[in-house]
Amino acid sequence: MLAGAVFTGEVMLVRLAGETAATAQIVFFRALAQLLLGTAMVVASRGAFATHRPFLQVTRGLTSLGVWYLYYVSFLLLDLALASTLTFSTSLFVTLLAARVLGERIGMARWAATLIGFAGVVIASGASSSSVEPGVLVGIASAALAAVLVLLNRILVRTEKTPTIMFYIGVVTTLGTLPVAWANWQPLSGEVFTLLTCAGLVGASGMWLTIEAYRAGEVSALAPFPYLRLVFAVAAGYAVFAEVPSANTLAGMAVIVATTIYVARSERRRGLAAPHR
Repeated sequence: MLAGAVFTGEVMLVRLAGETAATAQIVFFRALAQLLLGTAMVVASRGAFATHRPFLQVTRGLTSLGVWYLYYVSFLLLDLALASTLTFSTSLFVTLLAARVLGERIGMARWAATLIGFAGVVIASGASSSSVEPGVLVGIASAALAAVLVLLNRILVRTEKTPTIMFYIGVVTTLGTLPVAWANWQPLSGEVFTLLTCAGLVGASGMWLTIEAYRAGEVSALAPFPYLRLVFAVAAGYAVFAEVPSANTLAGMAVIVATTIYVARSERRRGLAAPHR
C-alpha cells in the first residue's frame, strides 16, 4: 500500500518539476537514485558486483531507460488517473509476448481477457477512429516496453540476485542518460532541484518497497494492492492539479483492472516475474 502511495508521489513531483526541467534531467535524477540504491543493496547484502550476464544486464538497463522516459512523458502529458490506468496494461502485453516470444500456449479465455483489456484502454483514452491523443500513445508504448522487462527479469533471476540487477540498472541508466541530460541541461532553481532529487529517491524507494513486499508476502495475496495507485492517482490529481477523471477514464479503468487481475493471476501461476521499473 505504501509503495502505491510512493509511486503516486513520485509522478506528482515529476509533474511539478516538469514545468521547467527537461525530461532527460528527470530521468537522470531517477537513474542516479537507482544507482545509489542498487549500490547500497549490494553492500548491505554483502553481495558481489560481478555479473554472469553482462550483455543481458545492459539490455535490461537500456530497456528500463526507455520505459522511464516514456513513463514520465506520459504523466507530463496526461491526467494522473489516465496515465496511471495505462500502466496496468503491461500485463496484457505480457500475454502477447509470452505467446510470441516464449512460445507459451495461451487459452481462449486469456486471449479474450486480453482483447477486452485493450478495449478498456481504448475506452479510457477516449480514442476514436479519427484521433488518438499523443500522450496516450506514449503511455501505451511505456506499458508495452515494460512487458519486455518482465521477460528480461524472468531470464536474469535464474542466475542473478536482486541487488546485482538493481545495481546494473542504475549503472546503465545513469551512463545512458548522462550525455542527453548534459546536452539538454536546463538551469534549475533550488526548488526544482529539490523536487527532482526527491522524485528520484522516492521512485527508487518505491521499487525497494515493492521488492520487500513480494519478499514478505505471497504474490497472489498481494495482487490487488497495486491497484490502490488508481485511487491515489485520482485523489492526488484532484487535490493538487484540480483534475477530475472523465467517465471514459473511469469506465476504462474498471475494465482494465478486472481483466488485468485475471491475466496477472494466470501469468503468475505460470511463473512470470512481476515487472519492476
